Amino acid sequence: MTLFDVLALIGGLSLFMFGMNVMGQALERRAGSSLQLILSKLTSNRFFGFLTGLGVTAVIQSSSATTVMVVGFVNSGLMTLKQSISVIMGANVGTTVTAWILSLSGISGDSLFIKLLKPTSFTPILALIGVVLYLFCKSEKKKDVGTILLGFATLMFGMNAMSDAVSGLENVEAFRQLFIMFENPFLGMLAGAILTAIIQSSSASVGILQALAVTGQVSYGAAIPIIMGQNIGTCVTAMLSSVGTTKNAKRAAIVHLSFNVIGTAVWLSVFSIIRGTLAPAILGENATLWGIAVCHSAFNVLCTILMLPLSSLLEKVACIIIPEGKAPEQYTELDERLLVTPALALEQSRRLAVTMAELAVESVVLAKGTLLLGINKDAAKRIREIENKTDHYEDTISTFLIKLSSRQIGDNESAEAAMILRIIGDCERIADHSVNLLESSEELAEKKIALSESAMRELTILCNALEEIVQHTIATFSQHDLVAASHIEPLEEVIDKLKDEIRARHIARLQSGNCTVEAGFVLSDILTNIERVSDHCSNIAGCVLESAEHKLSLHENTRTIRSTDTDFDEQEHQYEEKYSLS
Repeated sequence: MTLFDVLALIGGLSLFMFGMNVMGQALERRAGSSLQLILSKLTSNRFFGFLTGLGVTAVIQSSSATTVMVVGFVNSGLMTLKQSISVIMGANVGTTVTAWILSLSGISGDSLFIKLLKPTSFTPILALIGVVLYLFCKSEKKKDVGTILLGFATLMFGMNAMSDAVSGLENVEAFRQLFIMFENPFLGMLAGAILTAIIQSSSASVGILQALAVTGQVSYGAAIPIIMGQNIGTCVTAMLSSVGTTKNAKRAAIVHLSFNVIGTAVWLSVFSIIRGTLAPAILGENATLWGIAVCHSAFNVLCTILMLPLSSLLEKVACIIIPEGKAPEQYTELDERLLVTPALALEQSRRLAVTMAELAVESVVLAKGTLLLGINKDAAKRIREIENKTDHYEDTISTFLIKLSSRQIGDNESAEAAMILRIIGDCERIADHSVNLLESSEELAEKKIALSESAMRELTILCNALEEIVQHTIATFSQHDLVAASHIEPLEEVIDKLKDEIRARHIARLQSGNCTVEAGFVLSDILTNIERVSDHCSNIAGCVLESAEHKLSLHENTRTIRSTDTDFDEQEHQYEEKYSLS
C-alpha cells in the first residue's frame, strides 16, 4: 500500500463521513414533522416504543443521533425514563439499515439489472438529480431532497474510494495478521469499541469494516467481535450528551450503555463457546459486505430479544447507579441537544410558550380580582412573580429560537419559530399590563380613592369581557382552536367601545360632581391597560390564524379560516348585548 493509497483512503473516509452527516441532517429536516407526530403519540408500550426508535433511526441513519435526542427528551420532561428504554433498543436495530445500503457495493453479476443495482451505476445519476434540485429549485423541500441525494452520492463515492484504496492490502501479510489477531473475541470487540468511540458512529465504523472486507482478509471470526464492540463504542456519544443533565437523562444514557454492554457480554460469550466447541467453518471464511450487514442486524436483533423483556430491570439498574437526590427533579426548560432536530426543538419551545401564556392569563385574572374585590397580598405577590417568570421565559425562548434559526431549517419551521417569537412578546406585555392593573388597585387602596358605584358596575362588565378574551386567547394558542380565535377580534372591538363609553360616562359624572379627578386618573390608567391586553390578545389570534393559513396553503382562500364579515358583525353584536353598560 503506497502513500497515495493512504491519501486516497483518508479522502474516501472523509467523503464517507461527510456524506453520512449531510444526508442524515437533511433526512432529519424532511422528517421533522413526522418525528414530532411520532413523539406526540409515544406511549409507555414497549413494542410501540421499540418501533418508534427503529423507525426514527432508519430515517435519520444514526442511532447516536436518536439516543442523544432521547437523552434530550428525558432531560426536558418530554419523555419518561421508562419510555426511553424501548426507544433506545429500537434505535440499535434501526441503525443496521445503513449497513444494508452500503452492502449494495458488493453486488456482482453480468445481467443489466444487477449492474444497475450497483451504486457505481446509479449514484452518478442521483448526484446529478441532487445538484439540479439543490441549485435550481427554490422550494426548501426540493432542496432538502437534493441534499439527501447529494449526501448519499458522496457517501457511496467515499465508500468506493475507501474500497479501492485498501484493495492493495489483500496481499499484505501484516494486514492479514492484524485481522487474525482480531479473531480473538476480546481484542476484536475492543478494536470495534475504540474505533466507534473515536468516530462516534456505529454506522460509519460498520461501513469502514465493509470497505476493509473487500480485501478478502477479514474473516467472519474477526468481523463478528468487531461488530459487537461497535455497539459499545457508540454509547460514548450519549454518555457525553448526558453531562450536565437531569438524573433521569443520565439514567437514559446509562440504560443505553447497560443495554449494549450486557448484550455484547452475553452474545460474545455465546460466540466464544460456539467457536471453541463447534468451530464452525464459516468463521474462517472471508466476510462479504452483505454478510457483515447480516451479522450486524442479527446481533442487534438478538440483543433486543434478550433485553426488551428486561427493560424494567435496566431501569432499576440505572436508578441504582444514579440514585435519587434529596431535591426534586428539575427538568431543563429548553435543551439545546434538541436543536439538531428542528421540529422537536420547536415543539419544546411551543410547550414553554404555552406555559408562559397560561401564566399571563393567570396574572390577568388575578389582577381583575384586585380591581373588583380589593388588594390581596398573595395575589399581588403572585402577579409580580408571574411578571418576572414571563420576562425570563421570553429571554430563554427567544435565545433558543434565534440559535435554531441560525441552522438550516425549512420554511414551515421558520414560520413556526417566527410565530412563537411574536406570541411570547405579546404574552410578556400582557403580564406587564397585569402588574400595571395591580398598581392601579394599590394606588386606589393607598390613597383611599373610591370609585363611584356606577363606575364599579361598568368596570365589572369590562373586566368580565377582558377575562373572556384572555380565555379565548389561551385556547387559541394552546389548542390551536380556530373557532376560539374567530371570537377574539369581535370581542376586542367591543372592549374598545366599552373603554370609550366608560371614559365618556366618567367625564359626565365628573361634570356633575359624582366623581373625583383623582379617581378619573386611576380609572383612565385601568382602561388603557385593559384595552392593551385585549390588543395583545388580538395579536396572538392573528399569529395563530396566519400560521394556519401558511400550513394549509390557504393564502388565496382565507375565508375558510377567518370569519366572514357577516359572522364578524353578528358576533360583535352578540358581545355588545352581553356586555352592555345600560
